[in-house]
Amino acid sequence: MIQDEEISVGQLAARSGAAVSALHFYERKGLIQSHRTSGNQRRYARSTLRRVAVIRAAQRAGIPLASVLEVFESLPADGVPDQGDWQRLSEAWRAEIDSRISLLEHLRDRLDGCIGCGCLSLASCGFVNPGDEWGSATTGAPGLDA
Repeated sequence: MIQDEEISVGQLAARSGAAVSALHFYERKGLIQSHRTSGNQRRYARSTLRRVAVIRAAQRAGIPLASVLEVFESLPADGVPDQGDWQRLSEAWRAEIDSRISLLEHLRDRLDGCIGCGCLSLASCGFVNPGDEWGSATTGAPGLDA
């Protein structure tokens, strides 16, 4: 790797908008890679900026990092996603995003009644316990324990 093509973790953080701790986390998870200088400092290929941009876009869309890693493993050896790769990534994640949107719309459409009623009845609450699913399985409020 040519010295001019490398950036420090601080430069990567500043240019990508990701915190240094997030970059270290991404590296531990295998999403990005660095090498160490003779002074034991991390150096990243400039192309890592693109990988971090994809990671952050995926996170904003609610895509788990495990899914991002799975897709990154299918990239070419240099691992730098190009426009075609991004198109494949976004198509692969479309169904997951659509499912999340559907779930959120379902919850949104039922939230007003739950907040407005004040019943706090797990037997009749269509939001927390639709159809009293927990009534025969347990006592207490299992959905609210977490």
